[in-house]
Amino acid sequence: MLAKAGSGHPGGSLSSADLITCLYFGSFSDGKPILRYKSKQPDWQERDRFHMSKGHCCPLWYAALTEAGYFPTEELWTLRKLGSKLQGHPDCRTPGVEAASGSLGQGLSIGVGMSLAAKMDKKDNRVYVLLGDGEIQEGNIWEAAMAASHYNCDNLCAMLDRNRFQIDGKTDEIMRLEPVADKWRAFGWQVIGIDGHDIESILSAYEQAENKKGKPTIIIAETIKGKGVSFMENVVDFHGRAPSAQEAEIALKELE
Repeated sequence: MLAKAGSGHPGGSLSSADLITCLYFGSFSDGKPILRYKSKQPDWQERDRFHMSKGHCCPLWYAALTEAGYFPTEELWTLRKLGSKLQGHPDCRTPGVEAASGSLGQGLSIGVGMSLAAKMDKKDNRVYVLLGDGEIQEGNIWEAAMAASHYNCDNLCAMLDRNRFQIDGKTDEIMRLEPVADKWRAFGWQVIGIDGHDIESILSAYEQAENKKGKPTIIIAETIKGKGVSFMENVVDFHGRAPSAQEAEIALKELE
């Protein structure tokens, strides 16, 4: 997709891939799907909500949405083309997308709004928000974190893709984040730390989040930027550089 477009963000898409795969296609121990949705009925009122706050990683989201049946796979090859439903940052023309994203730092506030709306409507919809670790340097994130705790948004689960890189370099060199877990705990959240590429750990974390009452949950997933492609792993250049056709061929062979 990225190679055909000649533009986009492979590093953070690959680091988040296991989190999103488990969200869309995983199940709880009782067999219930983690994310409830109907791909042929995107506005189904009982659906859970997912919002990709780090919107530049939408190639991953589009891949999940087509796998889930929201639109034909052929549409993936229109990524970033004029008039396409699949823009370089998500917008609401794309089936399955709840809100536009791209301006970093806003997504958790959107998630809090969705959480509160469900509570006011007395519905059991759950809300999931994917955050980037560079993104949580934004102040808006912490206002939303404070609000979510204050309003006991226990139907809200954030996932932090802790791949330790952002567009300008290492996150802790740009703006130090540690102690990340302690900060979220201080804001009143349940914190679950996991290996973000271990499927069983991811599924267990989603279950713990669903079972937690009285406070929101954040899953801090330790991940690898560009996971699965040797020449992309932990290489900051691939934050926002699409692979060439030759690089894409090599990458796909490695992933297979």
